Amino acid sequence: MVYREPEILVGLDLGTTKTAVVVAERDENLRDPQIIGIGQAPSQGIRKGMIINLEQAVDSVRAAVADAESMVGFDINQATIAFSGIDATSITSRGMISLGRTPRQVTIQDVERVIEAAQSELAVPPNRCTLHTIPVKYSIDGNSGIDDPLGMTGIRLEIELQTVIVPSSVVQNVINCVERAGIRVNGLVVKSLSSAMGSLTNEETLAGAISLSLGGGTTSIALFVDGRPVKLSVIPIGGDHITNDLAYVLKIPISKAEELKKQLSLDSDEIEYEDLEIDLRGKQKKVDVSEAVEVIKYRLEELFAEYVSHQLSDFSVHMFPAGLVISGGVAKTRALEPFISDLLGFPVRIADPLDSFQMPPGRNDCQYNSAAGIIRYITHKERNPYRYMETPLNMLRTGPSSVVVSPRKPKKEFVKPKKESVKNFVSAIKRSIKELF
Repeated sequence: MVYREPEILVGLDLGTTKTAVVVAERDENLRDPQIIGIGQAPSQGIRKGMIINLEQAVDSVRAAVADAESMVGFDINQATIAFSGIDATSITSRGMISLGRTPRQVTIQDVERVIEAAQSELAVPPNRCTLHTIPVKYSIDGNSGIDDPLGMTGIRLEIELQTVIVPSSVVQNVINCVERAGIRVNGLVVKSLSSAMGSLTNEETLAGAISLSLGGGTTSIALFVDGRPVKLSVIPIGGDHITNDLAYVLKIPISKAEELKKQLSLDSDEIEYEDLEIDLRGKQKKVDVSEAVEVIKYRLEELFAEYVSHQLSDFSVHMFPAGLVISGGVAKTRALEPFISDLLGFPVRIADPLDSFQMPPGRNDCQYNSAAGIIRYITHKERNPYRYMETPLNMLRTGPSSVVVSPRKPKKEFVKPKKESVKNFVSAIKRSIKELF
């Protein structure tokens, strides 16, 4: 018997707050890969999911890869990359082909033709590119809801296709950043999809669920119905906005605001103190805990009422009986689950990675769902090449000379609301949520 070296799969999650690398191993006797190591490093040169300083971002990738290499004991030179995909657009198109005058079985060539027919309905601007092409459902002779048409018989094949389009400059920057760090890019996946892969169970995707990843600079959303994603999007708001709000309102440094954010709970019953002291260069500053919690709630209410609800506006809440599944660093906020559930009147679950039992302690919580989800995305794509299709990398890759660094956007100033206006705002939010659902 010939011994074969285990196959190594690597995922690299390029985030605003941290860069994570997950390494998995699969031998010929195992159907599913096993995670054997995770590296991570603070992200530099990335804001709201976009690279704004290429060299700093490259250093972050190198540091995360080196950390993973120290854990697994071998060099890493290739990876599949997850990134925020800011300004990603999820578009639905439909296509139809004839199978002939008499019924016959559907072949792979027929599936390719109907996908091409649906793609021909799209008009992709020259400064944007197609990242994912995802069949949502097929129909044969008007009978819809077919998951896999291969081998089935009919005379007319139709498809509903979900296409994810992103700015070309964002994709090119990601590829150039990772390759400058000495890592070959095997594939790309938008973070809303990798987070969903790492968070949602098969039962949840089949029943219908919403995956929401609350990261440092962005919030990624994936809507699943009948086991397929029907919408993927990214909102440029995340945990860093809460930190900035706290720093502005409480007049404390960003670093202290970040520490404070991690200590607070959204449940007033858990608050056993009215004031909290923060050390500022040897001087103690008192912080009104109730005011700090109010700032966090205000930002979260704004996120869900104005942005998340907008992403759901084309769908009925009854399409998602499995509810809302939240991951990402902000999901570690104490009492977040009941707070969001009460706000939306919707079942909510905070999710650790589905493969958390394989991951090392301290690197197996909801911050690492996207990284772990990359491995699941790779294996799903291998088993069914027509489930998640990507544009070939040679059509996306550009040389180092064509690196485009996205311009910095001016920071939106946070204006401290008066307590009365906060109450009115919250009431308006609750009314709009009820109307939405």
